[in-house]
Amino acid sequence: MTVDVLNISGEKTGRSVDLPESVFGVQPNEHVLYLAVKQYLANQRQGTHKAKERGEIKGSTRKIKRQKGTGTARAGSIKNPLFRSGGRVFGPRPRDYSFKLNKKVKRLAKRSALSTMANKGRIMILEDFTFDQPKTKEFVDVIKNLELTNAKSVFVISDYDTNLHLSSRNVKGSKIVHARDLNTYQILQAGKLVISENSVEVIKNTCN
Repeated sequence: MTVDVLNISGEKTGRSVDLPESVFGVQPNEHVLYLAVKQYLANQRQGTHKAKERGEIKGSTRKIKRQKGTGTARAGSIKNPLFRSGGRVFGPRPRDYSFKLNKKVKRLAKRSALSTMANKGRIMILEDFTFDQPKTKEFVDVIKNLELTNAKSVFVISDYDTNLHLSSRNVKGSKIVHARDLNTYQILQAGKLVISENSVEVIKNTCN
């Protein structure tokens, strides 16, 4: 697949990039995509939730009424989960939600996501650029020139650039990601995937 290279003004540079079929032209595997997204979201969970059970509630342990003859159900403690302010039955406890996926599965998921974006025409190739200093306005101008104002965009760059990251962090609906850190969830969440010219080779190396 051949894609024209654009500049930050949204104009064609006259160059084009061949997207490797081994990465951008595979048959998407939906189950692998599901597993990769599930793992990413699971890893974002802190798992620090906690509710007190009856053994942890503050209160007396004395029997609150006699066993028989009251006409109501027997009750042995004010901390009974059936009572107001009692402990919770099977409440949440701190746990680790993360789980492991094999490298080959994660790479297949990334290739499937990139191929899905390519098939839908949601990939743009942008020549490498940088800013002399952090300027949010300049980054907003780039988005306008590329006609991405109303699209959720992910810019993929080959090398870490402090000025670019600082310029984009306050722009809603757009983010900059290092090519080596790009994951399946970020790809699928993007309305448009804007890949810098030098990032194509980095993505190819990380997916194969």
